[in-house]
Amino acid sequence: MGPIGFPELLIILVVALIVFGPRKLPELGRSLGKSLSEFKRASNELRSTLEEEIRVDEQKARPAAPGPGKPDVGVSESAERAVEPEPETVARGQQGS
Repeated sequence: MGPIGFPELLIILVVALIVFGPRKLPELGRSLGKSLSEFKRASNELRSTLEEEIRVDEQKARPAAPGPGKPDVGVSESAERAVEPEPETVARGQQGS
């Protein structure tokens, strides 16, 4: 079943004209056009929201590896020193126990 051709469209319009009448038909066409445009806007908004969520999830899943020639953005040396106690302090701490 393919798209609606001109003969089918003409039959649909004639039936709509008979059922709704010539005064109600323009109002029906406007409301149908507004409904279709609202549906299109909502579906585009949903699509963009889903694409944005997928992009955010991919960025979270992908580890941030430094490129060639770029310094590692990991823990700095001063932070490593602050976490690891000096050997002398460990030795002094064991002597006092």
